[in-house]
Amino acid sequence: QVQLVESGGGLVQPGGSLRLSCVASGSMLFRIYTMGWYRQAPGKQRELVAYITSGFSTNYADSVKGRFSISRDNAKKTVYLQMNSLKPEDTAVYYCSNSYDGRGDYWGQGTQVTVSS
Repeated sequence: QVQLVESGGGLVQPGGSLRLSCVASGSMLFRIYTMGWYRQAPGKQRELVAYITSGFSTNYADSVKGRFSISRDNAKKTVYLQMNSLKPEDTAVYYCSNSYDGRGDYWGQGTQVTVSS
């Protein structure tokens, strides 16, 4: 059974930083998958934040370019999202998945990120 478990969320002041982690367990061949970070704010649709391919190419939503950085460690079956210069509009539940188009087979339970003073 495959599981994705996110961690690292929390409450941070505007301008602060957080690093999210997503660890995969089970039979998932982590290294072959594109991994994506998504977020969903209250009353809004889920949106793709960033993704990283099996070849380590990356792509970001315009709203986070220059502030967020996605990376992966295949040996640890982990994908990271480094979030800097956080803004109140970054407040959301953040999810990881093995997809860049929202059609992943696997999703984590999410981790809450709240940016507020």
